[in-house]
Amino acid sequence: MPKFILGIDNGGTVTKAGLFTLDGKELAVASRTTEMFMPAPGHTERNMHELWDANVQVIQEVLQQSGIDPDYIVGIATTGHGNGIYLVDENGEPVTNGIISTDSRAKDIISEWNDDGTANKVLPKTMQSLWAGQPAALLAWFKKHQPEVLSQTRWIFMCKDYIRYKLTGKPHAEITDISGSSLFNIRERKYDEEILRTLGIEEVFTKLPPVKYSGEICGYVTEEAAQLTGLKAGTPVAGGLFDIDASAIATGITDEEKLCIVAGTWSINEYITKEPVVDKELFMTSIYCIPGYWLTLEGSPTSASNLEWFVKEYFNHEYEEAKKRKISVYELCNEMVEKTQPTESNILFFPFLFGSNVHPNAKACFFGFNGWHTKAHMLRALYEGVVFGHKIHVDKLLKYRKKPEIIRIAGGATRSEVWMQMFADILQTPIEVVEGTEQGTLGAAICAAVATGQYPSFTEAAQEMIKVGKTYTPDQQCQAVYEEKYRYFNKVLDALEPIWQ
Repeated sequence: MPKFILGIDNGGTVTKAGLFTLDGKELAVASRTTEMFMPAPGHTERNMHELWDANVQVIQEVLQQSGIDPDYIVGIATTGHGNGIYLVDENGEPVTNGIISTDSRAKDIISEWNDDGTANKVLPKTMQSLWAGQPAALLAWFKKHQPEVLSQTRWIFMCKDYIRYKLTGKPHAEITDISGSSLFNIRERKYDEEILRTLGIEEVFTKLPPVKYSGEICGYVTEEAAQLTGLKAGTPVAGGLFDIDASAIATGITDEEKLCIVAGTWSINEYITKEPVVDKELFMTSIYCIPGYWLTLEGSPTSASNLEWFVKEYFNHEYEEAKKRKISVYELCNEMVEKTQPTESNILFFPFLFGSNVHPNAKACFFGFNGWHTKAHMLRALYEGVVFGHKIHVDKLLKYRKKPEIIRIAGGATRSEVWMQMFADILQTPIEVVEGTEQGTLGAAICAAVATGQYPSFTEAAQEMIKVGKTYTPDQQCQAVYEEKYRYFNKVLDALEPIWQ
């Protein structure tokens, strides 16, 4: 009997499902966009019913596209954006909108925790910076501003755990995801009431679901979910993965040599170690899906989502042109950038539309216009600014490890060859892109394959299911140009800091 694996990936705005063979061949992929609400400055939310409907639709679509009998799907796993928060009541109904990790409503609470020493008190156990989009901060915000939301809450879920709950009816957290929440003692791998008391949210302890490992079975598709999606009732559903783990394992990060970048909603820059790296200047250390490894990460919501916003707001004419040519508007963007050169313009773009990696109050902006500049020059500046944002993080990681010989990259930006070459040129490191269009769903599929015993380990599953596609080699002629631009970028950042302050 043939065997297939289903991976589901819920990002900040896009829901995807991918069906794979056991050797990693992508048979079908479907996606749906869910609306992001911004009801107040700094608030980024989504309707949880709409989110579940989107998951139902993409599952239905990949089954229809592939023509695969659901009986042949041997396992399912979910991944999704980490942090943010999804709260349900005793009946499994949403208590409020789901909150996406780009939310910054709790930034004043973070400032208080940093100023009064709370952050330093929990750091030895959580091994990560406290920041506004984490469940810890959001729960403290609800306690302060909307206590009725917490009183109605039965289960506190991360995004992908909510989807697994809808598939199986079983409430669970999963260790890679919850280890990035600042609710978890990741040194001892357990919930810790002392952490919660220090943060002033000890009452949420009983609302935290039991924790499972990525490669454990957490439940089985219910009859209700089967009728909605077309899946077979009883299909096993694995614990799944924090999306940073899914992208890392889907790019073949199985040892300490490689470094992985994810250029999507977030700028994710990461590597794995056998010893945890703990430093208050480091963004996050969390538990990796491969037993015995820790995931060391620098990240911020400063990546390719800046392009999505810019195009949506300002490219009406380009949308129409792309439609006439029957291409994506993003293909048109790539063409526009390719027609410019890095030496043509010194426009800078600071990719802080949804958050910052320099100052909590930093705002996005273009800097350095002249009258002869075009949209193409603005686009190049945006592409470069996103890569410079990644470089800030990569440079911080290189304080803790040697420079890698290659970097594996995932995320929406991998569809742009000009952007990938820019990453190679600015980082002066070869960039490898793995085959396939959706590394998140592939990472989830790898997890499902391990959980259902198709492979004995994540390492062996990754070796069989991942194929490297194109490699981008740094252009040495661009090195001096981009080094000078990056110095200029940082000089202007330094000059703007008093204004943001």
